[in-house]
Amino acid sequence: MSGIWGWFGGGAAQKRKDTPKNVILDLRTQLEMLQKRETHLMRQIEEQEQIARKNVNTNKTAAKAALRRKKIHEHNLEQTLNHIGTIEQQMNAIESANINQETFLAMQRAGKAMETIHGKLTPTKVDETMDKLQEYNRLNEEIAEAMGTINVGPQLDDTELEDELEQLQQQELEDKMLETGSVPVDRLPTVANGEIKGKAKAQSVQEDDEEAELRRLQAEMAM
Repeated sequence: MSGIWGWFGGGAAQKRKDTPKNVILDLRTQLEMLQKRETHLMRQIEEQEQIARKNVNTNKTAAKAALRRKKIHEHNLEQTLNHIGTIEQQMNAIESANINQETFLAMQRAGKAMETIHGKLTPTKVDETMDKLQEYNRLNEEIAEAMGTINVGPQLDDTELEDELEQLQQQELEDKMLETGSVPVDRLPTVANGEIKGKAKAQSVQEDDEEAELRRLQAEMAM
């Protein structure tokens, strides 16, 4: 309820007895009192009906008196229910009216805020600003492209670099030949080199099999 009943008139306005908040509080207090009275009257009606049932055959005078009191309680209950309905209706109406007013005030504040934010801003000014930004972006790209074409240092020919790289490779090959006194293994023909490696691998596998067989025989003889 505090959010709904927040008012902007200051402390003096909140102390006024006719503010919606205070009216609602008064109506709510009255409603609680009427609801308690409703509960009490219903209990009295039930008690009088029980008395009438108890004396219907033995004491008709007492039974009639109980029924008479029951009718009075029922009449009072009807009036109380009407009062409860009226108060609830008034509370709903005041709350709805206050919500409408708060909504309207909020919309007014939103309108003023939008006016402050926009100020002198217009679609034409926005278009002009966007055009300037696009022009600055194009200028920045042209500057970056122009700076990227600048070559720093001496101009080098790719052909000269390739020749120098080939000379270094040849020099490294000659140094290996001088160290080994023969052509390096990695310079042998691919097929021959592969055959040598294959034969060496096959021989190694065969020797391993023979060693395993020999160890198996030795173990059997020891048993």
